[in-house]
Amino acid sequence: MEKIKLQDAPAPVGHYSPAVVHNGLIFVSGQLPRNATTGKVETGSIEAQTELALRNVEQLLLAADSDLNHVLQMTIYVSDMELWDKVNAVYAQMLGEHRPARAIVPVKDLHFGTKIEIQAIAAVKE
Repeated sequence: MEKIKLQDAPAPVGHYSPAVVHNGLIFVSGQLPRNATTGKVETGSIEAQTELALRNVEQLLLAADSDLNHVLQMTIYVSDMELWDKVNAVYAQMLGEHRPARAIVPVKDLHFGTKIEIQAIAAVKE
């Protein structure tokens, strides 16, 4: 098992690895809309939060020799299902034609007052 961490990123806030590679799969821990360099949390629009959380997933996948086109499954936690159309629009724009399996989970509260958290499972590029 190989642990993946971005070089200049702040340490995780809890006891976990940002991503783990095992048997050709990459397991990306839930990513908040948090700037990977400064650690500053984005609390603006849901569109900005969604893009930043997906970019964080993408950066970890790139560090593990993969990318968004190799995502097999994503789980998206959203604080209000009324935001879903906006989340889905950003998601569709960033993933393009690629359509991995996906679950949307409505939750009451997320850490740091964010509105979204995204975790993923992807394949390592062959």
